[in-house]
This record gives sequence, C-alpha cells and structure tokens, in this order.
Amino acid sequence: MGTEDLVSRELPERRRDTLRRLATERDVWVSTAHPEHGPHQVPLWFLWDGRAMWMCTGAASATARNIRAEPRVHLALPDSFDVVLLQGEAEPFPAPQVPAEAAGAYARKFGWDPRAEEGAFVYVRVAPKTVRAWRGEPELRGRVVMRDGAWL
Repeated sequence: MGTEDLVSRELPERRRDTLRRLATERDVWVSTAHPEHGPHQVPLWFLWDGRAMWMCTGAASATARNIRAEPRVHLALPDSFDVVLLQGEAEPFPAPQVPAEAAGAYARKFGWDPRAEEGAFVYVRVAPKTVRAWRGEPELRGRVVMRDGAWL
C-alpha cells in the first residue's frame, strides 16, 4: 500500500486503535539503557491493564539490571507501518511482590506463571507518560495521543 492511499485518522480514532492494540497484542520491544553498559533492546510479552503495561523478565537480565539503574524506557509495538511508541518509567516488582491481580492476568493471557518458576523473575510495570501513534507519513503531524500520562 502506498502512502498516497492513506486517509489520516482523527485523534479519537487513533486513540481507540492504540488502546485496541494494547489490549490485544502480545509482544513489545523494550528499550533500556545502562549508564555503564549502554543501550539494550529486547522483545517481551506484555499485558495492558488499562493503565499500564506489565512485562516479565529474568531478575538477572540486562533489562532488569538496566531499569534498576535507569528506569526511563521506550516501548514499541512491532509494526513499522502502524506505529505505536510509548515512553515512561519502569517500576520493577520481584515476582513474590507483584500485585496478585497483575500476575494472575499475565498468567491467564500467556498460559505461563513466572511465579511458579525456579529462577528469579521480575515483573516490570510501565505507566506511559507519552504515547505516539501513526500510520505512514500523512499521520506524522498530530501523532501524540498521550502527553504527561493523560490521553488526549
């Protein structure tokens, strides 16, 4: 599809489409950085609870190490045409301390409960501060759909 065929969505439609994708998709690219080790990017499964994204990673992973040193993260849904980018601060929860509602919903969505594993896992909660969403060049203007944690 060429961009000349695209019709720019209005803000309410972009917001609705973004929320639908957050509720239904499985994977997100998580970008972190460590002051000494530099940037790191990894795909993780995620759960959207209506306010924040929940992910899970090994407690000793580069992602967990990085967010302990620098909690600011960038998240991207994996589609280079229907772009959704989120920015926020990651809040780590060791598996035994994760809120039961979030851990239960995560386990139901993926059929896997990290709390039952032998290894140590960390749940990561990111409440976005900024969300950008666009489809192609016609939607670059006005791509911000959340600012300062509030949907526009």
